[in-house]
Amino acid sequence: MKRIILSIILAAGTIVPALACTNVIVTGGATADKSFMVSYAADSHWLYGELYFHPRAGWKKGSVLPIVEWDSYKPLGCIPQVRHTYQTMGNMNEHQLIIGETTWGGREEQMNPGGIMDYGSLIYITLQRARTAREAIDTMVALANRYGYPSEGETFSIADTHEAWIMDMVGKGEEKGVVWVARRIPDGYICAHANQARITRFPWNDPENCIYAPDVADFARSQGWYSGSDADFSFRDAYNKLDFGAARGCDARAWAAFNILCDGVFTYEENGVVVSRPASDWLDYAMGYDLAGEMPLFVKPSRKITAKDVADVMRDHFEGTPMDMRTDIGAGGNACPYRWRPMDFSVDGKEYVNERAIATQQTGFWFVAQARGYLPDTVGALLWFGCDDAATSYLTPCYVNSSKVPECLRVGNGNLLEYSATSTFWLCNRVAQACYKMYNFMEPVVRAAADEFENSQLTAAVPEMDAKAAALFSKCGSADCDVRPGLFGRLRVACAERRARRMLTRYTCDTAASQFSAWKELEQLLLVKFIDGNVKAQNPDGTFCHSEYHEGTPEGLTQPGYTERWKRAVVADHGEVLQVR
Repeated sequence: MKRIILSIILAAGTIVPALACTNVIVTGGATADKSFMVSYAADSHWLYGELYFHPRAGWKKGSVLPIVEWDSYKPLGCIPQVRHTYQTMGNMNEHQLIIGETTWGGREEQMNPGGIMDYGSLIYITLQRARTAREAIDTMVALANRYGYPSEGETFSIADTHEAWIMDMVGKGEEKGVVWVARRIPDGYICAHANQARITRFPWNDPENCIYAPDVADFARSQGWYSGSDADFSFRDAYNKLDFGAARGCDARAWAAFNILCDGVFTYEENGVVVSRPASDWLDYAMGYDLAGEMPLFVKPSRKITAKDVADVMRDHFEGTPMDMRTDIGAGGNACPYRWRPMDFSVDGKEYVNERAIATQQTGFWFVAQARGYLPDTVGALLWFGCDDAATSYLTPCYVNSSKVPECLRVGNGNLLEYSATSTFWLCNRVAQACYKMYNFMEPVVRAAADEFENSQLTAAVPEMDAKAAALFSKCGSADCDVRPGLFGRLRVACAERRARRMLTRYTCDTAASQFSAWKELEQLLLVKFIDGNVKAQNPDGTFCHSEYHEGTPEGLTQPGYTERWKRAVVADHGEVLQVR
């Protein structure tokens, strides 16, 4: 995601990119239900949160597909359309293929000005054409090589029901095509990336686990960016060299995700030996102070991971670390873990940075996608989808094989310049903006509401719907199910599958609508409970405590004021005037 790319030039000459997006990739062996998962926060001040949807379709021979750049909406050209495209919802398709991304820029001269296949088009076209992760890699490479790649460097998360991959890709400048490398994440492990190329050295003779462009090292040599042997070649060092800004603004987020899911201990494989070391061993690396120690690409989590675990990682602000955004004076009087852009500031000739955490105010949409191979594709493809800041919003379950998306998430229901009272994006922004004013008191109320909804869906409602829909598939091929030939040599299930899709569509749309209504009530609660810096006490049933003489007058009202750190800062700045004498 690079809807906008800003830079901060530090005195030391390094650059902190204000890039967007964070991905976490979890393999089936690392999850509680054996699903493969990818999370993605599409972070951009220029991005509206809505749920993209393309139903499966057949196309006439000779049809063409217009290519429109995802970031700018600029028409780039046309390519031939294939005869059949798969259904996609968001960043997942009907066959449980998931693709996410983070942009890392790289060398400016590697962008291909004449190319028409930008990174966003690569993702959404590939989802319509590929069934598996390996097929997706082949499709993306073929499209970029044939039509040119005008985007900057990109890292992709690619997963299906059997495998998960991380792929680094960048263009070749005036020469049409891309250089790239993709590594399969070992089963039982996780990976994370955040706007920085993550693959360094890689195995050259292990096609089951690592594939790459034939000229991945030779191209760097031809440009004078590398002169060593293949064995010592590092993709990151050649095409997106790490510096202070890239570590602190980008890899720090990958470190934070690992730290949370591994409970502070990184277990990984080094030279064929499994090693466990405290996450703190890479803290100086993450903070940009010591770039010599390379952070592992894959780590083994300390427990079996659920979709809720991954969702909560996406809500992180470096809590409990030296980069904790709630603890310095920039958090204001109510410990708010946000800093408005730009990401830098200067004082007395010295340059400083604001932290870039995983959760951020400018998120357009975010998701946790699950490829659940233990269920039929129609049921197994599940996208937990949300809008705006992950820390103060919720994820609603969307079955990718539904026939439509919920109205509150529909493309065209509002935009960044047009408010819509029926849009999840705008409603979640209203809740977030409220929380930013009194964060340490309001955010816990919002988080509890999100937790209650997500946990109830994950542990009860979704499994119940899975079972009902999957039961319909057990009738396929029986006398109860009308199966007859369909288009493109496929079997069309006219009864069971169609009924299952209708059921999943109703559930997806009804659940999203119901939670939208609940979030509207939550916003009203925040206004009433916290108006003017007060906190009104509530009864166990959620009603407010009121005076015995007049029920419209609150009782138990408190005025918590500001944090101790803030009060001391105010005294240091203006105490002589404010002191009581």
